[in-house]
Amino acid sequence: MKFFVTGGAGFVGSHLVDRLIKEGNVTIYDNLSLGKKEFIEHHLPNKSFRYIEADLIDLNKLKTEMRGYDVVFHMAANSDISLGTKNPEIDLNQGIIATYNVLESMRVNNIKKIVFSSTSAVYGEADVIPTPESYGAKLPISLYGAGKLAGEALISAYCHLYGMQAWIFRFANIIGERSTHGVMFDFIKKLRKNPKELEILGDGKQRKPYLYVKDCVDGMVYGFKHANDDVNVFNLGCDGNTNVDHIAKIVIEEMGLKNVNIIHTGGKRGWKGDVPFVDFDTSKMKNIGWKPSLISDEAVKKAIKIYLHK
Repeated sequence: MKFFVTGGAGFVGSHLVDRLIKEGNVTIYDNLSLGKKEFIEHHLPNKSFRYIEADLIDLNKLKTEMRGYDVVFHMAANSDISLGTKNPEIDLNQGIIATYNVLESMRVNNIKKIVFSSTSAVYGEADVIPTPESYGAKLPISLYGAGKLAGEALISAYCHLYGMQAWIFRFANIIGERSTHGVMFDFIKKLRKNPKELEILGDGKQRKPYLYVKDCVDGMVYGFKHANDDVNVFNLGCDGNTNVDHIAKIVIEEMGLKNVNIIHTGGKRGWKGDVPFVDFDTSKMKNIGWKPSLISDEAVKKAIKIYLHK
């Protein structure tokens, strides 16, 4: 099978490539805006691997390069929510327009299967907890979430109009090797600068499920192989969730620090666009036979150890 992976040099995308290269030919299409070539350099000598440094905004090039593939894994996006808030065009271009270009390139090249990395941010501040995939009042509060929701809508329309098939995975917070930003990085950076004090954005009670990256990739591949609707939508997460104060506690313990003064900036969210509480229903993935190897707290502790020893 021939796989075309957008954003394949990124955090989750590069782990996905590590998995897919065992099953067929893989081509990465990445502009390196957030991805890193070092994440995929170990594949360069492999004749089953190809790397294209290019932008999804270049529709003509994308149409040309996408010829002859069986499946598109569309992983490319701006994953830095706060960055998109400062520059709204980022999520428009790297989210909505990029997804349209991917789908249009698939259409003209008669590629029928797409796997899409979406997010829990499409739900906004849901009033049904745990939140199932069928939750209807999807009102995202970030441009990232809005871009992903628009991407889901475009994918659904293309599937119904042009005979395509899709697997949409709404991710929890993904953590682990090759991650480049996030609350754990922020805490470690702050404490290395000043080991006596840690500022926490918001009230520290923000709670979310944290999914280890290898579990994320395993869940995507499993869902792709075991679900066969025209449009398959899954929450991809883990059992439990972890609050920000607990993450800070683990970071402090793992760094061997004592008597750290914790300062909360206040308010229920860390920044505009941040959903303070995420708890979605993952029973649909369990019902097709998949569950992650780590619960949220276990994934957090493992990831912090990795980040501290980079």
